[in-house]
Amino acid sequence: MAESQASPEHAAHHETHNLMTKAAPNQATSAVLKRSDPVPDTAVGVRGIDFNAYRDHAPDIDELVACMATSGFQATAVADAVRIINTMITWRDPTDSDSRTTVFLGYTSNLVSSGLREVIRYLVEHRHVAAIVTTAGGVEEDLIKCLGSTYLGDFEAKGATLHEKGLNRIGNLYVPNDNYCKFEDWITPVFDRMFADQESRRKANAEHNTKLKNKWDFERDYQPPFSWSPSAMIRRLGEEMDDDRSICTWAARNDIPIFCPALTDGSIGDMLYFDSFKRAPHQLDLDIRQDIRRINDMGIRANRAGMIILGGGIVKHHIANACLMRNGADYAVYINTANEFDGSDAGARPDEAVSWGKIKAGDEAESVKVYAEATVVFPLIVAATFAKADREARKAKTGWT
Repeated sequence: MAESQASPEHAAHHETHNLMTKAAPNQATSAVLKRSDPVPDTAVGVRGIDFNAYRDHAPDIDELVACMATSGFQATAVADAVRIINTMITWRDPTDSDSRTTVFLGYTSNLVSSGLREVIRYLVEHRHVAAIVTTAGGVEEDLIKCLGSTYLGDFEAKGATLHEKGLNRIGNLYVPNDNYCKFEDWITPVFDRMFADQESRRKANAEHNTKLKNKWDFERDYQPPFSWSPSAMIRRLGEEMDDDRSICTWAARNDIPIFCPALTDGSIGDMLYFDSFKRAPHQLDLDIRQDIRRINDMGIRANRAGMIILGGGIVKHHIANACLMRNGADYAVYINTANEFDGSDAGARPDEAVSWGKIKAGDEAESVKVYAEATVVFPLIVAATFAKADREARKAKTGWT
């Protein structure tokens, strides 16, 4: 009898026969009990931290990261970030021991509003980065914190209630609006001094140009009218603040440029807007062209280039684009919570940058994206990389153990 015409009695008999044979159907066993290919000798087994091994002492940072490396998920990504950054900062040109990786650090303004500001300031204070790219808030929130505190708050606080109290919310942080009033009081006379310097330099350049006698002198020695680049303005603001707590101050002291392509997108922009009325028809001039030349030249001249980028958007792309000028970065560590499925710059994984030539292809480069909130993981990463290198350098110099 054809299978399609089998009677209920026949089907029941067939099932009874299978039970009596005590053998599972071959189709099921071949699907469920499929044999694996041989495991490569290089395969790493998953193993997390065993606190039984630390009954007498807490694990140090190296032990913790080593255990994270074999834990899987984002713990492994954090360990990869530590490994890549340590490779980045220890690389030396075999022909020139003073030649090091040019490290570009990018971060968004919310991280400066948070306690990560102190971690970033540490990196700048100890010259661990060659250049910074941030947003307007990444500049002004650093300066504003020198004038007034930011406070822990509540993600769930009602916006209307906070607005009535003059409190601005950044996640679960509160910034009193009085801080921005203090910032205006502080920056207004700074702009006055900067404008006076601008006009003095323009006058000096014009006098210099009148002494040029021919077109060859002009081509060689012509001085254009002076204007401020965003990085020059930020340096001046850091010098004027002169506060050991400030990222901008330490960047100015250590000659580390802070690039901010969107410097007017924040309170500084508000202050420049008000200043434009006060000073009309004259203006405090900003020239962004100077900075794109400067950061791209840094990328081109780098023997090796590394990117450490916290967050996304303009800070991420601006650094990556500078590395494009040298056919890609050698090292890249991204830390953010965005995914790639909306096509956003923040969500893009390093391999997307490879397709644009912003990170080198193949074995020429090392990169990782850590899907995590930066305030959670970046202090740990810094402790296992830059801060560890500083401790070891002090130990080697002083014999301290």
